[in-house]
Amino acid sequence: MGSTKNGFSLFVLVGVVFISMMVANVAGDFFQDFDLTWGGNRPKIFNGGQLLSLSLDRVSGSGFQSKKEYLFGRIDMQLKLVAGNSAGTVTAYYLSSQGPTHDEIDFEFLGNLTGDPYILHTNVFTQGKGNREQQFYLWFDPTRNFHTYSIIWKPQHIIFLVDNIPIRVFKNAESIGVPFPKSQPMRLYSSLWNADDWATRGGLVKTDWSKAPFTAYYRNFKVTPSSTASNSFSDSTFQINELDAYGRRRLRWVQKYFMIYNYCNDLKRFPTGVPPECRP
Repeated sequence: MGSTKNGFSLFVLVGVVFISMMVANVAGDFFQDFDLTWGGNRPKIFNGGQLLSLSLDRVSGSGFQSKKEYLFGRIDMQLKLVAGNSAGTVTAYYLSSQGPTHDEIDFEFLGNLTGDPYILHTNVFTQGKGNREQQFYLWFDPTRNFHTYSIIWKPQHIIFLVDNIPIRVFKNAESIGVPFPKSQPMRLYSSLWNADDWATRGGLVKTDWSKAPFTAYYRNFKVTPSSTASNSFSDSTFQINELDAYGRRRLRWVQKYFMIYNYCNDLKRFPTGVPPECRP
C-alpha cells in the first residue's frame, strides 16, 4: 500500500511539474523572447520573466523587440495601458520588417485625458506604404486590467482582435493590384513614447509631465505558428480562411458602435476615389 501511495504521489508530482512547464511555455518568457532595446533602465522584466513594463518620462521613452522573426501565425499579448492622464503618450505594439520597403501591422494606443477613452489606432504597411488607418474606441477601460491584443497573419488575410473579438480584417487583394505582406518575416516591437505633437486631439492636448513616469505593462506573450494557427480557433470564432458567422457578427458590432475612423470612408482624403481594396 505504501509503495502504491508513493507511486501515486510521484505521478501527481510529475503531472504538476509537466502542467507548470506547459503553462510557462504558453505564457512565454520575456527574458528568452525579447531584447530591451532602448530607454536605459526604463524597460524592465520581472516576476521571473513573466511580466514586462515600459516607462516614459521627460527624458526618454522605452522599447523592446522580439529575438525571433515570424512569417505568418498568430501573435497574442496582454497589455495594461498607462493609467490616469495619459494624454500625449503612445503605446505602440506592432509587427514590422526593416528597410524602405518594409511591411508592418500596427496596434497603437493613443493616450487621453483622465476619464476620456483611449483611441486604438490600427494600420497596415506593405512595401513601405501605409495610409490604411482604422481607429476605434474600446468598450472597456484598458488601464484597469490586462486585455489580450492579437494579430492573425495568414497569406489570405490579417485579422486584428481584442480579447478574441475581431475588430478589423485586411484581406489579400493582390488580384486587383494591392500589395499584401507575405514575403518579409517580421519581428514584434513595442514602445512607449511621447507624441504630444499629434497623438491627443491632433496635438492640442500636451503631455502633463507632472504625472510621469508613465508605465504600461505586458504579460502572456504567445506565438502560434502558421502551421498550427488554423487549429487554434475551434471555439466557433474562426474558420481556417475567414471569420465564421459569429465572428462576422462580432466584427460588425465593433465597427458599428466603436469605429471612429475608417480610411475607406474618407472621401476628403481620397477625392478621386477610395483605394481599390475599399471598393465593393
